[in-house]
Amino acid sequence: HVVVPLLVSSRGYGVLWDNLSYTRFGDLREFEPIPPDCLLDDSNQPGGLTAGTFTPDQPDQLENVHATNQIAFSSLGRGGDGARNWDRWEGELVAPTSGDYQLKTYSNGHIKVWLDGKLVIDHWRQGWLSAEDQIKVRLDAGHHYPIRIESGGEQRSTMELTWKTPDPDADTSLWSEVGGGVDYYFIYGPALDQVIAGYRSLTGQAPMMPEWAFGLWQSRQRYETAQQSLDVVKEYRRRAIPFDDIVQDWQYWPPDKWGSHQFDANRFPDPVGWLKELHALHAHVMVSVWGKFYPGTTNFVAMQKAGYLYQPNLTEHMLDWIGYPYTFYDAFNPGARRLFWSQINTALFSKGIDAWWMDASEPDLTPSPPTLEGQLTHMNPTAMGPASKVLNGYPLMNSMAIYEGQRSVEPNQRVFILTRSGFAGNQRYAAATWSGDITSTWTALRKQIPAGLGFCLSGIPYWTSDSGGYTMESRFSAANPKPADFQEWCELNARWFEFATFCPLTRLHGELKPREPWTFGGDAGPAYQAIVKFDRLRYQLVPYLYSLAGAVTHDGSTMMRALVMDFPDDMKARDITDEYLFGPALLVAPVTAYQARSRSVYLPSTPGGWYDFWTGAGMPGGQTVDATAPYDAIPIYVRAGSIIPTGPEIQYTGEKPADPITLHVYAGADGRFTLYEDDGLTYNYEHGAFTRIPIFWDDAKRTLTIGQREGSFKGMLKERTFRLVLVTPDQPAAFSSAPIPERTVKYNGKPLPIKFN
Repeated sequence: HVVVPLLVSSRGYGVLWDNLSYTRFGDLREFEPIPPDCLLDDSNQPGGLTAGTFTPDQPDQLENVHATNQIAFSSLGRGGDGARNWDRWEGELVAPTSGDYQLKTYSNGHIKVWLDGKLVIDHWRQGWLSAEDQIKVRLDAGHHYPIRIESGGEQRSTMELTWKTPDPDADTSLWSEVGGGVDYYFIYGPALDQVIAGYRSLTGQAPMMPEWAFGLWQSRQRYETAQQSLDVVKEYRRRAIPFDDIVQDWQYWPPDKWGSHQFDANRFPDPVGWLKELHALHAHVMVSVWGKFYPGTTNFVAMQKAGYLYQPNLTEHMLDWIGYPYTFYDAFNPGARRLFWSQINTALFSKGIDAWWMDASEPDLTPSPPTLEGQLTHMNPTAMGPASKVLNGYPLMNSMAIYEGQRSVEPNQRVFILTRSGFAGNQRYAAATWSGDITSTWTALRKQIPAGLGFCLSGIPYWTSDSGGYTMESRFSAANPKPADFQEWCELNARWFEFATFCPLTRLHGELKPREPWTFGGDAGPAYQAIVKFDRLRYQLVPYLYSLAGAVTHDGSTMMRALVMDFPDDMKARDITDEYLFGPALLVAPVTAYQARSRSVYLPSTPGGWYDFWTGAGMPGGQTVDATAPYDAIPIYVRAGSIIPTGPEIQYTGEKPADPITLHVYAGADGRFTLYEDDGLTYNYEHGAFTRIPIFWDDAKRTLTIGQREGSFKGMLKERTFRLVLVTPDQPAAFSSAPIPERTVKYNGKPLPIKFN
């Protein structure tokens, strides 16, 4: 779980709630079952809905028909036949008062809810991790709203529908279970960038990630042998697909040695040699590390002897889902953090591991699905007091162990951490977060956009998701899926990757099916071609991306930007959750529907309007357009006044200096951009070893000025070439992998004005 108790308001302020315990925000009333007197069955009789079961091949033949006021289901102990049995509830919903209602389902398997003839919830979730779907609807008192709920399909074991009636109290509430007093910080902007910068001044600045972290990450659950991952990296290089990072997921250790951090000698016979070979192929390696220990391992014995392990799991003889006893270390204890780092340093970092995947950093102490009650009883006691007091702080302390540990032994090697859970301040430990074990569904893809925007708006800048979704229905995972299902699988992965290209981090990962680009229909397949096209685009944009990262560290900026950040007074922009700005220039509108070849895009009002990224055509803001979206493109628009630097074609970051750099200038408004560079690998920038080149566009004078270079660093290009592409409504220019520059200039660090006719 990720908890960042920062409330950010479109009115230009933020409130940071300083509390580690279980916390709730907003309408604090619990969700409740819908009262029977608000339900009518299909015969218009009050007291409940009509319920029954059906099979997908005969959806109109309802069996076991009965009236019920319980809109819930559990197959535990009942038995079931997978996708055959579905449950249906239908009738009418009558609102007791007028206002905004919240409806919530908690389910796995398939869940569909129709309200007043509209499909408002439609999702599939894996059986071992039930999840909530929630909507807000406006209902009028006394009005009868047709409602139908269907639940079923494979992995279905639970479903419940509850609601909240309109909140009688319009005030915003914050509540925590434990606290010595009310403790919060008020942060005034009024620009939301300044609110986020204020949050980081309180909780810690985000250090520079290594430059290679902004390249492509390749992962799957899991590479079972050293040779498998080597073969993948070699295939990337053979195909000339740009790529930087390979990930080794869990169970590289012997099956009964979780927590040993040791490679299984049968599958990884020479870890040091394996890592050297990967590095020789210009691949960086991230490894999965859990704060979890099996009894009997040397690391467990050392932790247990020092009193650093949570005991309830051990005294209760709790088994994990594999069948072994286990527990986690107490990350709140400074000594435990030091020992944890010492163990992974000896086993992993000293051998050449570059980055850390801190999985299950909640920590995952109870079998799935985890519960709040289980965390409170089993993460207990901690070195900072009872679990109820510090519940949400574990992932912060866990990241601290890695960050401080690595910097203690290699103080000038940049840390990179990917953590499943997080808390306010995680950014100061070079920690990024991903959205967890999401499903390979179109609805999950749609949910990633507001999830990422909300996460980044909370102040932690680096977020990502499993491109393509983590797990899937059997129709996708089958060894020989039906052609129609395979086509959908490929398109889902292509569309997801197109979105992931414009996230702070781009990462392929998932289980049951390989996730390498060539597995999606082969070289001639449209999915493969789309993924490779967008991957190359990502690498072309590295100067833009890395400059955005420089602004994150030095200015408290945000890369992935909800529209409210740049258009706070645009009421329509505030409500849009499926498009966003990526940096100051690019408006990105992902495609999240199967076989969609167009989508509606709102262009906020802005001086000079917008340009179509793919064609260069100009258009005014303050309008909604129907944008084309072929298989290998999503709608992207460039704000007038933007300056976008791009680099030469590369196969991995750092392959060669970023020279020449092409500056794409979009006329119609004044603009500026700061090109940031450092060595990409060390912390020398903390001591001033970086450069900034301010670039200005004066629209009225049609003059681009490449300003005085500020700073220097070892390896800096003292002289460089800039190629200039000017885009105007009368001179549209598509964004190209091989742009034809209008001007080419040499730059030596001194101010250089360039006048266009």
